[in-house]
Amino acid sequence: MAKVENDETGGSRVYFRATNPDERYPSVTTIVDMLPKKFLQRWYANQAAELALDSIDYLQRMVDRDREGARKWVAGAAWRYTRDRAGIGSKAHDLFERMIRGQQLRRQHPDLEPYRRNFRDFLDTVKPELVRAEDVAWCDLYQYAGSFDAWLRLRVLVQADGTWMIAPDDPDAITVDVIADWKTSKSVWPSVALQMAAYAYADKIIDPDGNEEPMPVIDGAVVLHITPEGWTLYPVYAPQLAEAFNHFVYLRHTLEWERSGSRKALGAALASSRELTGTERRG
Repeated sequence: MAKVENDETGGSRVYFRATNPDERYPSVTTIVDMLPKKFLQRWYANQAAELALDSIDYLQRMVDRDREGARKWVAGAAWRYTRDRAGIGSKAHDLFERMIRGQQLRRQHPDLEPYRRNFRDFLDTVKPELVRAEDVAWCDLYQYAGSFDAWLRLRVLVQADGTWMIAPDDPDAITVDVIADWKTSKSVWPSVALQMAAYAYADKIIDPDGNEEPMPVIDGAVVLHITPEGWTLYPVYAPQLAEAFNHFVYLRHTLEWERSGSRKALGAALASSRELTGTERRG
């Protein structure tokens, strides 16, 4: 029985067993980040542009005093927004975990109260049964790991086309096991299916005490998109989950190439367009 720990290495999260700290597996999110996100380039540019336009007089005064500092301030607009949102997201995730474990929480800080209220509405409407929360999905076969938000059991009616309808109180409903993820971001992107697939197809589950068991057969996944305005529950059905995992494996190989293979890809130069003369070499 070995506890799993994690830390940041070179800006990326890695997981390792306390008894074998030298064997480090990249996190699921690090691998998913290998997927090109071209939309981010425009978003970064727009964040910087909006900051500059909204504070143009202040920015000009800053440029007059410290041009390099002004450049860094504008260039860091997207990073600061992401950092602030991540802080709220972490607090909201902690709140959701306590609530789904059955804690009855009172009103929260004004920044968190809308999340508490909407998550309570989700619990009352969907009535999920919690199996596990915040455990580690561990895969030795492809060497990755990651902490998932929850493993839930939902009561659903299966439609003719194979899709589900949430029906917690219907006697004809069946129970399905799903990996669940809470998203507090502005939008939910299809790449979340890669993340959910990685958890669902891991070899085993390891709890905080180091106890492990094989990953069971998962019927699908759900993504709860929750914002101050409301919540939406999106499914990832089994066929799409299997397809997403195939792509996740490609990304795992891409990460390996990025970290090691790319360093050896180019050999030393065989020739160049300019050679030094004897005089230059002696000089």
